[in-house]
Amino acid sequence: MLKNVANANRFDNLHPGLSQDEALRILALPVEQLESGSDRYMATSHLINFPGERSEQALLNLLEENDESQPTRLAKRKAVEVLARLGCTAALAPIGVCLFSKDPYLVENAAWALQQLGCQDPAIQNRMITLLADPDQNRRVLAQSLAGLGVKNALPAIAALQDNESPGVRGAALAAVATLNGENERISELAELLFLPNQMDRQSAIQDVINAEAVPLLGQVLEAPVSPVFRLRALRLLWPGAEPHCHDLSLLETIDRLLWDHPDSVSLVHRYEEIPENSFLIDELFGTDFSRCYLALQTLASGVVPELWPLLEQRWLEEAHNDYGAHYFFLRLFGQIGSWGDAHTKVEDLCESAIHNRRPQFLKSRPAGILALMRVNPSRLRPLLSNLVEAKVEPNWECRYVALMAYQTLLQEGTALDAGEKAAILSTSDPDLFVECKRSLVVSLCTDL
Repeated sequence: MLKNVANANRFDNLHPGLSQDEALRILALPVEQLESGSDRYMATSHLINFPGERSEQALLNLLEENDESQPTRLAKRKAVEVLARLGCTAALAPIGVCLFSKDPYLVENAAWALQQLGCQDPAIQNRMITLLADPDQNRRVLAQSLAGLGVKNALPAIAALQDNESPGVRGAALAAVATLNGENERISELAELLFLPNQMDRQSAIQDVINAEAVPLLGQVLEAPVSPVFRLRALRLLWPGAEPHCHDLSLLETIDRLLWDHPDSVSLVHRYEEIPENSFLIDELFGTDFSRCYLALQTLASGVVPELWPLLEQRWLEEAHNDYGAHYFFLRLFGQIGSWGDAHTKVEDLCESAIHNRRPQFLKSRPAGILALMRVNPSRLRPLLSNLVEAKVEPNWECRYVALMAYQTLLQEGTALDAGEKAAILSTSDPDLFVECKRSLVVSLCTDL
C-alpha cells in the first residue's frame, strides 16, 4: 500500500551513480536479458530523479506492455506512482486502464495515482466506484481516492462500507463520507480506532482523522500509541495556523509533550501481568508495535542502572546502533533515567553521536538525542545549541525546536546565556511556524532576564 509518499523523496536517489540513459536502457531490455529481476523496478523508481518527456514516455511504454512476468508487474506498480509524482497528466488514460488489471496492487496504486493527478474522467471514476464492491481490492485506498477527487456519486457505495469489519476500510469510509457530504454525525467513531490492538489500524485511523479534518479528535490522536511521526504530522496538518490554543490544547505545550514523547503521554493498549526480565524488555524496544515499545520503555525507566547498563551496552553494540527503531527508544531511555553512574560518559557520547547522525532513517533520533543530552549533561549540549537553532545550518525543524526547548529550560533555571547564544536566538525569525512560536517565547525569556 502506498503511504505518505510525499516523504519518500528522502529515499528517491538510492542509486546516485545511475544515469537517466542507463535507467532508460534497462527499461527497454527484454526481461530475459536483465541481470537481476529487480532491475526494472530499480530503473522505474530512479526515473523520479529525471522529470521530463523521456522519462514519462518510457514509463508510459512500460504500462502498455503485455508481459505478465514478476519483474514487469512490480515495475508497473511503481510506474504509476512515479508518473503521478511527476505530474504526468498524459498518463491519466493509461493509468485508468490499470483499474481493470488482475493485479490488485496495481489497481491500488492506480487509484492513488489518479487522485494525485486530479482525474475528473467520469468513466474512470465510475470504474473506481464499481471496484468498491470487490472485497479483493483495497477498498480503503479506493474510498480515500474518490473522496480526495470529490466524487459525490461515490457516496452511496462508500457509505455502505462504514460498518465494514475491516477497521481500515471502516475508518476510510467514515472519513470519506464526512468529506463528501460535509456531515460529521459518525466521525467520532474514528476515535475508537486510534486505540485498537493492531498498530497499522491505529496509524490508519490517524490518517482518517486527518482526511476528515476532524480537529476535535486531535487530543485523542496525540495519545495514540504510534510513532511520534504520525502524531506530529496530524498536529501540523490539523492545528489552525499559529493559534495558541485549540480545543483545550495549548500549542507549545502540545508540541513539547510530543517531542519529549514520554510513555506516560500516550494511552497504551498493552499491559504486563508481571514485570518481565530486563532482557525481555530490551528486546521489546526492537519491536514494531509502539504500544509495546512504550510499555517496555516505561518499565525500564524505573529499573536499576547498574543492572541495566551492561545489557543495554551489549545490545547497542550488537544491534541498536544500526536499528533506527531501537536507536530511538534507547535515546529516550537515556534521557528518562538521566543519571547513569559509571556509564555516564558513555551515555553522553551516544547522545551526542545521535545528534550528529544525518542518516535519513535516524531522523527522529536527532531531536531525541538533544533532549537526552539536555537531561544527562546540559553543559555538554550547550556548545551545540547555537548551530542547532539556526535554520540556515540545521534544516530539521524538530531539532531547532528542541534546541529552543533546551534554551528555555536553561533560562527558566536562571542560567545566563552568553552573547553568542542570545544572538543565535534573536538574530532572525524561523521559517517554520511552530519553531517561530517557540522562538518568540524564548526571546521573551531572554528579554525578561
